[in-house]
Formats: sequence, structure tokens, C-alpha cells
Amino acid sequence: MTNLSEKELSAVQDILNEEDLLIKKFKNLANQCDDPVIKDKLMNISDRHQKHFNSIYSQLN
Repeated sequence: MTNLSEKELSAVQDILNEEDLLIKKFKNLANQCDDPVIKDKLMNISDRHQKHFNSIYSQLN
């Protein structure tokens, strides 16, 4: 990966923070849900955001 400017790194950090927040929100909603179908869908959404987070983070190495 090429060297990123401070502004670009800040933008990437913001994106990672947003993805992390979405992961936590959807997991929390899933844990509060009684309907197994909806719970599964919420966990799938959380997993997708985790994949986004991991993909973006891996590009920083």
C-alpha cells in the first residue's frame, strides 16, 4: 500500500470506526431479538460489516 497522507489516514480511521459501530449495533439488536429469523438476518448484517472492517484494515498492512 502506498503511503497515505494524514488526512487520508483520518478518513480511513473514520470508516473503520463506523464499521465497528455498525458491527456492535447489529449484534446488540440481534441479542435483543426474540424472532430467530430476524436475529439471523441481523447477525448476517453484523458479519458483513465485520468483513468490510477486516478488508479495509488488511489494506493498511
